[in-house]
Amino acid sequence: MPGDLDADVLVVGGGPVGLAAAIEARLAGLSALVLEPRPGPVDKACGEGLMPGALRSLHRLGVDPDGYPLAGIAYVGGPRRVEHRFSGGVGRGVRRTVLHAALAARADELGVEHVATRATSVEQDARGVVVDGLRGRYVLACDGLHSTVRRLVGLEVPGRRAGGAAWRTARRADRRRFGLRRHYRVAPWGDLVEVHWAPHAEAYVTPVAPGLVGVAILGAARTDLDATLAALPALAQRLAGAEPDGPVRGAGPLLQRTRARTAGRVLLVGDASGYVDALTGEGLRVGLAQAAAAVAHLDDPAGYERAWTRATRDYRVLTSGLVAAATSPARRTIVPAATALPGVYGRIVERLAR
Repeated sequence: MPGDLDADVLVVGGGPVGLAAAIEARLAGLSALVLEPRPGPVDKACGEGLMPGALRSLHRLGVDPDGYPLAGIAYVGGPRRVEHRFSGGVGRGVRRTVLHAALAARADELGVEHVATRATSVEQDARGVVVDGLRGRYVLACDGLHSTVRRLVGLEVPGRRAGGAAWRTARRADRRRFGLRRHYRVAPWGDLVEVHWAPHAEAYVTPVAPGLVGVAILGAARTDLDATLAALPALAQRLAGAEPDGPVRGAGPLLQRTRARTAGRVLLVGDASGYVDALTGEGLRVGLAQAAAAVAHLDDPAGYERAWTRATRDYRVLTSGLVAAATSPARRTIVPAATALPGVYGRIVERLAR
């Protein structure tokens, strides 16, 4: 292995969480090198709604992306509707490419370096890690749901092997859920994220700009975006005549499990560290918290495991429970129950918003 360091921290994956991890490293006084083969802002399927806690985390990093104010979350099922407005500040709907560009600009400002390469090999010794010939003291694997680094260091759990209690709950409910997203050129009709519950899928509507909304669909592998909208006549009417802005993009399967979050000097961060589902819209908030925890615990793998558990506990428990209900006969009771118990619904939203 070469002896000279290319950077203190190699960050594999240049998406939003990878860039946030690199920014965290620079703010901690460490050099950071991002390994990402794709140039420029990368568009992927995601809900694009930043909870108030996620927005505060971005502000702490010196990032303030343009978008559309989000005041809360509404669940909609047929004629029933329940909504809760955040009590601790507003969130923001931000198009993923806009968020990516804002994080990239901040990373550049702080001196984060970039190499256009895809990780294909990982080797470790007592003093560092080499990824495709580049050497760092540590590696933060931020390379997404289907992380190559996770597989290379032996932390991937293939198939349906057991994980912790929250993972087992999600596994029992797992129907290989996937996500789809398309933007529509239409003026937002409110300042809430709307979750419309179709018979077999959920449609998330997020305003991301004054003349643009994103519609994300979560469902089984063969879920079709247009067919789901056809099953939601109120939402379809809102979008009638609206011109799509870009293609339908997809991601999944969503459920991913890991044996652990660390392997020597390699730390898994964001979706690479394990993922339940996008149903609660917390992916970025949780990913940002993991990025901060990873940089704070580079020399303490056990400490990062504990911090990861704390940062993801609410997400794992709440999301696993909702996915279990959403993929069972109890699905039809979710919106009626939320409507009948608005206080409980509000407390859940507030936990997600932190």
